[in-house]
Amino acid sequence: MKRLVIEGGNSLSGSIKINGAKNAALPIMAGALLGDSTSILENIPYISDVENLGKIIKSFGVEVEWKENGQLIINPHNINHFEAPYQLVRKIRASNLLIGPLLAKYGVAEIPLPGGCAIGTRPMDLHLKGFEALGATVTMEHGIIKVKADKLEGASIYLDFPSVGATENIMMAATLAEGITTIENVAKEPEIVDLANYLNALGAKVKGAGTDVIKITGVSQLHGVNHSVIPDRIEAGTYILMGAICCDDLRVENIIPKHLEALILKLREAGIEIEEGEDWIRIQRSELFKAIDIKTLPYSGFPTDLQPQIMTLMAVAQGTSIITENIFENRFMHVDELKRMGANIKVEGCCAIIEGEKMLKGASVHATDLRAGAALVMAALAAEGETYLSGVEYIERGYQSMIEKLVALGAKIKCIEGSEG
Repeated sequence: MKRLVIEGGNSLSGSIKINGAKNAALPIMAGALLGDSTSILENIPYISDVENLGKIIKSFGVEVEWKENGQLIINPHNINHFEAPYQLVRKIRASNLLIGPLLAKYGVAEIPLPGGCAIGTRPMDLHLKGFEALGATVTMEHGIIKVKADKLEGASIYLDFPSVGATENIMMAATLAEGITTIENVAKEPEIVDLANYLNALGAKVKGAGTDVIKITGVSQLHGVNHSVIPDRIEAGTYILMGAICCDDLRVENIIPKHLEALILKLREAGIEIEEGEDWIRIQRSELFKAIDIKTLPYSGFPTDLQPQIMTLMAVAQGTSIITENIFENRFMHVDELKRMGANIKVEGCCAIIEGEKMLKGASVHATDLRAGAALVMAALAAEGETYLSGVEYIERGYQSMIEKLVALGAKIKCIEGSEG
C-alpha cells in the first residue's frame, strides 16, 4: 500500500500550471472513435483514468500513442473488437462513454457496468433511454450492457436530470444518426462545450452546447482532427482552495476564470481576497475568513467535485457553515476522516453542518474517492503535525503530479510503501 506522509504548517508559495481537464479529455478520447482518420489530442492530462481509458480503446484494435507534453494520438481505422475488458472497465466510470461512439459508427457495443469512485448512485438509465430513442436495442446480460442498432435515426429526447455523461453519450451517438436529434434539459458544463467543439471539428453538426437544448444534425462520415483540451477547472479550484488555507502566495496558471465563477464568488463572500487575470488567479492565505453556506448544483452552480475541498476550508473558518450536497447522496465519506483531524462536522441527511475550528491536527486518514483525497491532502498541509494518508491511488485518478507540484511550492511530503502500523 502506498501512503503519503505530509508535514503540515509549512510556508508554501509559488505558481502551479493547470493540466488539461480530465472530464473533457475522457469523452473526447471516446469521441475519437467516430472519425475515419487519426485525431491528435493536445493538453491531455497523464493520470490513471486517462491511461485506463486509453488501454480500453487500444483493446478494440485502435492505435493509441502517447507523445511528450500531453499529446495523445488516436487512430481508430483498425477497430475489430467491440467488447471492453472488465478488469479495466471496473476502474473507471467514463468507460460507459464508449457506447455512444461505437453504436453510432459500428452499430454495436458491449461494455460491462462501469466502476469508478463510490460517491453515489450514477445509473445508466438516461444513457440507455437515449440510445433506445435513437433506435437501438439495449439488453443487460451478466453485468454487461449490450447495445445494437442496424440504423440510428434522429429523435427528440428529454433528460429527467441534466446528466453530464448521458448528454455526452447521446450527443456522440447522434452525430452519425439519420436526421435531427434534439436533446432537452442537457448538462451545460464547459466540458460539454469542449466535446461539442471537438465533434464539430470532426465534421459533426452540433448546436446549442452550453444551453438547455442541444440539436445534432446527423452526417454520414467524420474525420480525424487536431484538438486541444480545455484546462481542468476542478484541478484549478482544488489548488485555489489550497492556496486559501495554506499558501502565503499562490498563482494558479493556465485556467479559464469564467469556469470558476461559482467558487470565486463564494471565496469572496467568505472574505478571501482573489486577484484575477486573463488566464490566472492569485490567492493568499487568509488568517481570518468567515463561514459561508454552500449548495452543490449542476453547472453553473457550485460544483460537487469541489465540495470536499471547500468543506475542508470551512472546517477552519470563523462561524458555522452548512454544505448541502444535491448531486451525489454518498459524497460525505470524507467527513469522518476530517473529524479524525479535529474538524467539527455533523451530517444530517444531505447537509453537513461545520463549526469552524482554529486548527486541524495531523492524523492517519484514508482517501475514499478522488476529490476526498484532494481534500485530505489540503487538510494535512494546513494541519499541525504529520498526517499519514492512504488511498493515494484515488488522487492519481484525477490529478497529474499533485505531490510534485506541491513539493515545488515548499510542501514537505514523502511517499512510503507498506501497510499501516
